[in-house]
Amino acid sequence: MSAPAPRVAVPGSNRAPCPGAQKIGLADPAQVVHVLIRLRPRDPLPPVQTQGPRVYPDRAQYAQAHGASAAEIKQVEAFAQASRLTVLKSSEALRSVWLSGTVALVEAAFGVTLERFRHANGTEFRGRVGPILIPHDLDGVIVGVFGLDDRPQARAPFRLRKPDRGAPRAQGGSPQFTPLQVASLYNFPQGTDGSGETIAIIELGGGYSTSDLQAYFSQLGVATPTVTSVAVDSGSNAPTGNPNGPDGEVELDIEIAGAIAPRAKIVVYFTPNTDSGFIDAVSQAVHDTVHKPSVISISWGGPENLWTAQAMNQFDMVFQDAAALGVTVCVAAGDNGSSDGQTDGLAHVDFPASSPHVLACGGTELIATPTAILSEVVWNEPTGGATGGGVSQQFGLPSYQSGIGVPPSVNPGGQIGRGVPDVAGNADPNTGYLVQIDGQSAVVGGTSAVAPLWAGLVALLNQSLGQPVGFLNPKIYSASVRAAFRDITSGNNGAYSAGPGWDACSGLGVADGQKLLKALGG
Repeated sequence: MSAPAPRVAVPGSNRAPCPGAQKIGLADPAQVVHVLIRLRPRDPLPPVQTQGPRVYPDRAQYAQAHGASAAEIKQVEAFAQASRLTVLKSSEALRSVWLSGTVALVEAAFGVTLERFRHANGTEFRGRVGPILIPHDLDGVIVGVFGLDDRPQARAPFRLRKPDRGAPRAQGGSPQFTPLQVASLYNFPQGTDGSGETIAIIELGGGYSTSDLQAYFSQLGVATPTVTSVAVDSGSNAPTGNPNGPDGEVELDIEIAGAIAPRAKIVVYFTPNTDSGFIDAVSQAVHDTVHKPSVISISWGGPENLWTAQAMNQFDMVFQDAAALGVTVCVAAGDNGSSDGQTDGLAHVDFPASSPHVLACGGTELIATPTAILSEVVWNEPTGGATGGGVSQQFGLPSYQSGIGVPPSVNPGGQIGRGVPDVAGNADPNTGYLVQIDGQSAVVGGTSAVAPLWAGLVALLNQSLGQPVGFLNPKIYSASVRAAFRDITSGNNGAYSAGPGWDACSGLGVADGQKLLKALGG
């Protein structure tokens, strides 16, 4: 009898036990599992352009150069077939193979034990602990395996204003704004409407109704944007009817981005709230040859310590794809302050905001009349949330942040890493955005409002410049472009305080849209 073929662990695939979850038994061996396998690129990803004019390949050219090789896809498919798993589809461009099989077959194929867990809130999920194992000859070919567990991976950081709040905090200040008023206060470029641009929005649940959008934009007096939904995996546009649920995030994102850039096309990618669904949706948006988005808004995330290293690395590779293709990715920095909602006494940053290839969007409290800013400080409401921000434990300090004052992490060891956020905008629900959710008017805040606000601004910048601004970070950290930002110097998010220059609460500050356009060459 021959010895079993040697196996190796997929780097970064180790799963720690889910905090607060109780094991309740083994997964049903007959349950069908859908698996996403990520492969290495045919050629290494190109270095991100940081200086000089940028030239972007089209998506087909990029896929030809940096997609997965056909031979290695066939190698993975052969492994799947030998393991009696079904190959659903493959994509060289997305460097992905999708499989399905029973729990029993998946456990044997990947050397894992799948179990059932229950959160304290009663939610149950299929999970695993430990690494994922693959045949030795696929070491380095397979760089990520997702879908074995289906735990909710991310949360949407939008926050409805509490009924007992809403009084302005400064004499004459407004307790709420329309997105158009915030755009005016931030001096967004005028005479532009996003024409010719496509804004992608990633959603991990919920949905929108056309009647809500038509009523909202009619009230604003702007044209209702063209909104298209794209189903990824088993996701769909499925409104729950609960404005406190994921519908709040979906309609908030569409209404803010659409108000800023009403003539931009908006494409919403709906996917399940799992690491597999999330990365699949982002990858499909980046590489979408039909809709071709120029900017992506992501308002979902979670603390770095709740992600596997393989997930964070694979997301970051997709964001590198976006940078190479001229696609700007705007991500909410989180709404739970410097702890990011963790109770271990340490500071945490939110992912995917901590990826060095995205524009991380932090939050402020904006006190203003409809026409003039009275004050703006870091958003930190003791009972109502605070902007995320801090220093990544996963990603090192990117070159564009060198010399701008990112401090060592406050955690033991003083990690020198990627500083979050990059930019900021109004996020306090007590000075929030007037929107419509499930037929009801609501005032909403959170950094999840800042990501679509910036996505709308990027669409205006792209239209004005006649070309995509692409990966903004190296540009905005340059001395000439930093001058387009209004520094936020007051407040804290817990462990980190605001001050002159970049800080781990508000980043570079709040952009003056017209100045930013001019600094970028408009």
